Amino acid sequence: MQAKVEVFFAKLHPDASTPTRGSKSAAGWDLCALEDTEVMKNKSTKIRTGIAIAIPEGWEGQIRSRSSLGAKGMIMPNGIGTIDSDYRGELLVLATWIGDGLSIKLQKGERIAQLVISQIPETNFTEKNFDDLSKTDRGTGGFGSSGRF
Repeated sequence: MQAKVEVFFAKLHPDASTPTRGSKSAAGWDLCALEDTEVMKNKSTKIRTGIAIAIPEGWEGQIRSRSSLGAKGMIMPNGIGTIDSDYRGELLVLATWIGDGLSIKLQKGERIAQLVISQIPETNFTEKNFDDLSKTDRGTGGFGSSGRF
């Protein structure tokens, strides 16, 4: 059964866009640029969305790159941006340009990222001796040890 969650949002600027989904089955909600923004090569740029959200406790938001912009060369230097349930500031998308040319210019209202809402399990960490941890076939093998390389 699919969990349901209601996420409240507020427009912090009259030109901010409401998050939208590309289809009924889309995992992410599209976030749009509040203003024209230039993302420079190899530099981190904060792109304003003009919205704030209230994620319920026990859930998180994940800001992810849009595949169409990623294919051109716009990436998120932190991979996925995490939004904790107690954050109430403006959603900003951190991006950098690694594609051709010195920058990419984003237009006001352009879809720039996706927001995925995920449930966070209640987790407890319990310290054990290393020898008491469960054994696996991989064991302590590091990078490339799972057999592919």
